[in-house]
Order: sequence, then C-alpha cells, then structure tokens
Amino acid sequence: MSNPIVLSSRVRLARNYQDIPFDVAHKPDAAAMCIARTSNALRLSGQDSGFELLRLIDMDDVQRRALAECRLISKDLLRDPATAAVLLNEAEGLSIMMNEEDHLRIQAIRSGMALQEAAEACFRMDDALSRQVSFAYDEQLGYLTACPTNTGTGMRASLLIHLPMLTILKQMGNVGQIVAKVGLTIRGVYGEGSEALGNLYLVSNQVTLGRTEQELISAVTAVGHQLTDMELALREKSLQNGRNALEDSIYRAWGIMQYARCMGQNEFFKHWSGVRLGAAMGMLPVKLATLDAMLEQVQEANLQALMESTVTGRALDEKRAECIRAMLKD
Repeated sequence: MSNPIVLSSRVRLARNYQDIPFDVAHKPDAAAMCIARTSNALRLSGQDSGFELLRLIDMDDVQRRALAECRLISKDLLRDPATAAVLLNEAEGLSIMMNEEDHLRIQAIRSGMALQEAAEACFRMDDALSRQVSFAYDEQLGYLTACPTNTGTGMRASLLIHLPMLTILKQMGNVGQIVAKVGLTIRGVYGEGSEALGNLYLVSNQVTLGRTEQELISAVTAVGHQLTDMELALREKSLQNGRNALEDSIYRAWGIMQYARCMGQNEFFKHWSGVRLGAAMGMLPVKLATLDAMLEQVQEANLQALMESTVTGRALDEKRAECIRAMLKD
C-alpha cells in the first residue's frame, strides 16, 4: 500500500577497489577493468539472476535519461557515458552503478518508508561481492571513497517525501533546521543542486564517517516520521480552518489533469502535487500508486522512449497530457 507522505526509500553503498585508482571516468582501461571485475564477481557470487549489464555507451541519450528519471541510475552516471555502466535488476529495484564518482554504487529502492529493507538488500549484495573481490578499507576510517563525505560506511540513506502543506505554508526553513540538527540534509527530487519539483524532497544523511549503518538508518527514519507527523498535522488543520481554499486548489488541479490537452513538465509537477495531496486525503478517486507511477512515466525521456522519438516542444507536451488522461481514466 502506498504511503501518503513517503514515496520511496533508497540506500546506496559507495565502494572502491583497492588496486584501481579513483576517478576512472577518463581512464578507459581502468574503467573497463572495473566493469569486468564487478560483472565477474556478481556471476561468481551466484546472485546474478535477473541482472542485466547495460553499458551507457551502447544506449542512446533517451534511454540513459529515462533510467535516471526513474532513479534506477544517478544523473551523475550520465556525465561520462563512454566509461559508465550499470548492472540492473529492475524487478528487484537493485542496481550496481560502475564508474560514477566511485568505482561502485550499490543501490536498492523500495516503496514507502522501508529504509531497513532497502539497506538489507544492499548489504546482501555488498557481502556477496566482498566474498569475491577486495574493496578499499581502512581499519580506522572505514570504506575509502572519492569524496571524503562518503568515507566510513559509504552509505547514503534517503527518503523521497511529499510535503505540499509544509511548502505552501512556508515551513521548509524550519524543516531545514530540524534536518540539519541531526546531521541530515534535504534537497530536491534528484538530489544535490536539483529543484523541489512537485513539492518533493530527498531527506538523507550528509556524512557517513563516525556513525554506523544502523545509526544512519535510524536517524533518517526518525526524521521521516517527524516530517510525516508535521505534514499530516497541517493537512488536518487546513481541513478545519481553510477547507474551501484547500478543496478549490485540489479540484482545480484535478480538473486540469483530467482534461488538459497540452501540459509542460513543470506544470505537470505543480498539478501532480495537488492531485496527490487530494488522493492522500481521500478527496479524489485515484490511487496513490497510479500517481507515483505517473511521476516517472510522463517525464521527458520516458515519454520520448514511449513515442520512439526525440520529439520536444508542444508535441511532447500533448503526449504528456494524453498519458496523464489515460492513467487517470484507468
């Protein structure tokens, strides 16, 4: 069942080989060695069922960006497609990105508030690979990484969270302070430097050194629950003190989403947020799971992949509106 506030939980583990230099993006031989070693280690571990090796150089730009829109790979992996690759098990929400900032980024995504489950999936994969290869590790510092902020556990735990009322009522400054006090950070939907499109935010740990994996998971989960309580309280308060205004904004968004014949991506995020809020509050006859799936399917690259065309502009916006109408009707 979909969560009314938290869309998904994601855990990433940064790992590097001890005998390959960091930053292999511009070292084709070292990058190829990293891909071959990881692929072989996964095969020898016996955990390779369901995984597919995708070399970004063999994919077109639309295919690569579509994977990033679905958060199956990071946008940073797109920077150097000539040397980047991913071992992807889409059905299990598992991926092993190779030659991004670190040699490996082991990632698991789960629906709703499920950080522990996502972490355990990453740990199992990490353990399986570690039995076949050696990662750079220091007894005092922990896992060694390209960026010092990832040194230690090498783990980044994050929640994708929908906070429309906190945003509308200008409470995100307070949220930032709450998050920072416990060593976490809050960013836009695609991480560092991205916008909070659709009132969506990523809450994650900022550093990994000096804290155990379980401490990090507990900290992010606790803040997720705290922000959920704050958002739900504001929703309830709005029903009591400003119901007409709340319903008006929700039903306007609902009407536009149902009937629009052309919709840009930024406009989509705006109306999507209002409709998801209405669905979560029981005002609209649409499932949260449908809206959460829509979030990926009507973004630019995924639409272009569906159309098998790199069309942009109005034609793309018309296709987006068509897909939205179809998904809401179903």
